[in-house]
This record gives sequence, C-alpha cells and structure tokens, in this order.
Amino acid sequence: MNMKKIFLLALTLLMTVVSASAQIHKASTFGIKSDGVTLNTRSIQAGIDFISANGGGVLEFSVGRYLTGSISLKDNVEIRLLEGAVLVGSLNPYDYDMVEGNYGLLLAKGQKNIAVKGKGVIDGRGFDCALNFLNQVHLGNLKDDIKYDRVSKRPKLIYFRECDNVEIEGINLRNSAEWTLVTDQCEHLTISGILMDSKNYWNNDGLDIVDCRHVLIKDSFIDASDDAICFKSHSAAHLCEDIEVRNCVARSSASAIKFGTVSRGGFKNIRLINNKVYDTHRSAITIQSVDGGEIENILVDGLEAVNTSNAIYLRTGIRWNNGKMGYLKNITLSNIKVQVPLGKADAGYSYEGPIEDLPRNVSPSGIVGIPDLPIENVTLKNVEIIYPGGGNKLYAYRGTSPEELDSIPEMIDTYPEFSQFKELPAWGLFIRHAKGITLDNVRLVAEAKDYRPAVVADDVDGLVIKDLKTEEPGSKGKKQIVKRNVK
Repeated sequence: MNMKKIFLLALTLLMTVVSASAQIHKASTFGIKSDGVTLNTRSIQAGIDFISANGGGVLEFSVGRYLTGSISLKDNVEIRLLEGAVLVGSLNPYDYDMVEGNYGLLLAKGQKNIAVKGKGVIDGRGFDCALNFLNQVHLGNLKDDIKYDRVSKRPKLIYFRECDNVEIEGINLRNSAEWTLVTDQCEHLTISGILMDSKNYWNNDGLDIVDCRHVLIKDSFIDASDDAICFKSHSAAHLCEDIEVRNCVARSSASAIKFGTVSRGGFKNIRLINNKVYDTHRSAITIQSVDGGEIENILVDGLEAVNTSNAIYLRTGIRWNNGKMGYLKNITLSNIKVQVPLGKADAGYSYEGPIEDLPRNVSPSGIVGIPDLPIENVTLKNVEIIYPGGGNKLYAYRGTSPEELDSIPEMIDTYPEFSQFKELPAWGLFIRHAKGITLDNVRLVAEAKDYRPAVVADDVDGLVIKDLKTEEPGSKGKKQIVKRNVK
C-alpha cells in the first residue's frame, strides 16, 4: 500500500473517531420546529454556529419536517438526519443565499471537518421552487439569463466550495431545483451510501465533482434527469485528481458517468471500479478534453450498462481552451459489458433527454480525436457491446471510401456528444485521430444485419488488435474492419 493510500485510510479512521465521539445537540434545543410550516433558517444556523464555536459536534434532527432556506455548515459540525427526518427546502426564492454565484440549500465555503449523515431526507421541492424563481424573473424582481423559459440559477441541494475533510453518508437527496450535490475545489471527500432521486426539473445533474482531490465515492444510487456522476474542471488552475468511484449505480437522461462538461484544468489518476448503469439516454462512460484539460491515467474496471444509448465515447477538441492545448491519454477500459437499445433509453422520464439530430442510425462507440490533438494510449480489454444493428443506408448513409471518410466533419469547437456527427460509418466502434489503441478480447455484437462494418479506423498510429470478435446476422464474408492511414 503506497503512502497516499495509508494517509487517506488514516484520515478516514480519524474522521470516523471524531464523529463517533462528538457531542450530540438535539435540534429542538435551538427552537427548531419539525412541523413543516415554521421557517427554521435562523434557528438552524444558530445551532450550527454555536456548535462550531464550542469545539464542534453533531446537530441531530429526529422525525419530522424541517422547513428552511439556505444554511451554512461551519468547521467541525455534522448535520445528522435520523430516519424520518426531512430537511425541506423553502419555495421562496428570497430565502436562498449564494456562494461563488451558486444558490444552495446547504452551503459551505472554506470549512473543514464537516459532514452530512443519516438515513433522513433532504428535499428541495425543485419543480415548484424553480417555477417561483422563474416567476420572479418574469416580474423583473430577479435578473437571470432565461433560456428555453428556464432560469439558469436555481438552488442546488448541496454546494460545498474549498472545503477540507468532508463526509456525506447515507443521506437521501431528492428533488433539487438544479444540480443536486456539488463539491467544488474540495479535498479529502467521502460520499458513501447516498440515495439520490433528482429528476423533477431540467438540468438536474446528480453528483458533480468539480476540481476536487482525494475523493472516494462508494455504494451509492444516483437517478438524475441530467448527467448522473459528472467530473468537471471549471478552473484552468485546478483539476480533479486521485478519485475512486466504487460500487455505484447510475441512471440518467443524459450521460451516466461523464468527464468534461467543462474541462479546463483536467482529470488525473481516477479509478471507476464495479459500477452499473441503466436506462441512460447518452453515454455509459464519456471522457472529453475540449477546453484545454489535461486528462490521463483513467481506469474503468468493471462496468455493466443496460439500456444505454451509447457505450463509450472519448473525445478531444478545442472549444473554451483560451490557447491552452490539453490532452487525453492513458485510458484503460476493462471488464465492460454494455447493451445498446434500438429505441430511446430514457423513455418515461419526467424530463427526457432531447431527440438526437436525425437521420442517423444507432451510433457506434467512439474514440475520436482531432488532427492536432489525437487521443493516445487507450486499451479496451474484456469488453462486450451488444447493439441492435439494423443500420439502413436508405435511411442514413456514410460510406468508407477516402472521400466519404473525409466528408465526416471535424467539429473541433462544438459541444462534445457521441451523436454529434450524425451518421458514422461503423456500427460498433469508430476510431479517428488516435495513437496507441489496443483492442484486447473485444466482442461486438449486432442483433440485426447492418450495412456498415463493425469497426472503422481512420488516421491511427499504432492499432493493436489482440482479439476482436464481431457477430452480425447474414454477414458471412463481410469485411468487418476497415482501416485507412493506420499503422
């Protein structure tokens, strides 16, 4: 075990001991009411401030509904919601405060040794809350950039910024008005055993890890109407680093596990171990460097995805990079099984993902760089992807001649998404502008005959195929691997 792991283990044990021995303060002793009607913002904050000022401890909520606006956690304080306790978000926009331009129900900035634990619930009542924010903008009382008649700034359930030693454990997070749980530039963060159901409004990201270091996420369930587990890098001076996500389940009407909605700084040394994905509109796993981010040493080992519109999408580009050229390299994707449906994978969500640009047949997985920024050193090992097949050239067509491959646009400055090119010339895997790609025990299955080959590789320096199996009905004698400018 290396020194970093020893340090993190020791830190986790220390935090657990501190939490177990901390003094417990009942919420009721601060005049906090559990009737679901009394606005408790000031009394909850008074309790937090008192506990922090007196050496730290636990503010414990028993059975009941506790109405509140924004509250701010302070050093050495744990919020503990016992089973049956519900922290209820106010519907009044003016009951919410901002940290770094972000509204939130539970806020913290620059604090250390903070925690939110228990079997209770935090309910943001996001749909009604968002509509009330929108109404105030229409009345001219709040200023906001409205897009598609949605306000851009709405309360997150939890927003922690620049905090150290953070634990979020066992809690049930529901109905955020915007992103649900956001940690931004935090260090030594553990998220375990949480249950999240946040799909009652647009852009309800589940878990957003932004420029954080030394993070463990485990044994959690996340169901969101936008990206479920999303790593972001908003600052070119910071990055996400030393992170492990283990034994989690994700469902999303966008992507299940995503790197790089914004990718300015980068993502390094991240491990995703034994996770599951289902009913997901976009990618099971997508890793993107389009904003100058430095991305390397990403391991995905053990991923099972069912009813997911895309298996794997790796992408580079030049979008918001401000002259900084990033990179994407040293990616290992192993022990992965994905089933891609013919229809819309998130059908039935309250807020489904948008209909993709058509016409296009079902898209393949992609490792798609750009000429000046190839994707480097990617290994797919023990990977099985089952597609519906059935691609029809009379509906949408892209051939494999040099001229037809050259007609695929580079789209270097557009929002990265697996369907951005519309029709691609492979039904299983499309590789372009890459170096050092290894396919080791990869099985691609089409359940119906498809006009396209299984794999197309274009401009690849170093393609190693150790074992590749393709299965497609009625394809005897068909050339399933097409290569151009490949070494």
